Amino acid sequence: MSGYSAKQVLDQLSRPGGHPVLRGDLALVGLPGLVYTPASGLGLPAVAFAHGWLQPVERYRALLRHLATWGFVAAAPGTQRGPLMSARLLAGNLGTTLDVCTGVRLGDGDISVDPERLVVAGHSMGGGAAVLAAADDPRVRAVVTFAASETRPSALDAARRVSVPGLHLAAGEDRIAPPVGHAEAIAEAWLGPVQLRTLPKASHLGFAEGRHWSELLLDGRGERAAQKLARALTTAFLLRVVKGERQWDALLDGDVKGAVLAYQRGPLARS
Repeated sequence: MSGYSAKQVLDQLSRPGGHPVLRGDLALVGLPGLVYTPASGLGLPAVAFAHGWLQPVERYRALLRHLATWGFVAAAPGTQRGPLMSARLLAGNLGTTLDVCTGVRLGDGDISVDPERLVVAGHSMGGGAAVLAAADDPRVRAVVTFAASETRPSALDAARRVSVPGLHLAAGEDRIAPPVGHAEAIAEAWLGPVQLRTLPKASHLGFAEGRHWSELLLDGRGERAAQKLARALTTAFLLRVVKGERQWDALLDGDVKGAVLAYQRGPLARS
């Protein structure tokens, strides 16, 4: 894709990659949740994804499956589903998910994960939990958040200790976790290389797929445009940072329609 425009790369990376995908259930190894993997592959990178407040992990199935088509093991723990969600405990569940990915042969035993290529990601409070996890887990090599919200303990404080590259996607119409006090603050506090993009037309729930009763309580609803941008930008970022692929750089190096480059510090190179 060298020499292609950002729009061309966006179109490519928003589509499925070339890997057939297997779906599994983390409950089989003692932790509720979903896992999607390429049909085969040894030494694969893995992403542990944390859901938003009141959101079922099923609202992120398309994202998890998409990452698997591009060669990542993608797993989401289905814990901390209640209204008294603990970001601290969910961060711990992300670490446990990475333990499962690295410690268990997946599929029929012909799928394994490289413990040097681990990522945490999340939406809303799950984004804050991902920051907490990255601050305390030296195995983590990159972080991605969607509409991240501040948490207790503080994701903002934890960001000051995260030295690995981070990509933060903020929703411009977010009235639950407005970017200024949440995603923007986390990005500006980030210790390592960081990029913040704002999706001006997205709402807090824009990154979550389908419909859910929580939309009666929270702001917004699932938005296909936001999900398409999130899939493509996340894939480009992880292919660069975790796998060292530079042919997708056009999507990360400047403004993209619908995803304004709001803040960046340091080069997003492979960690």
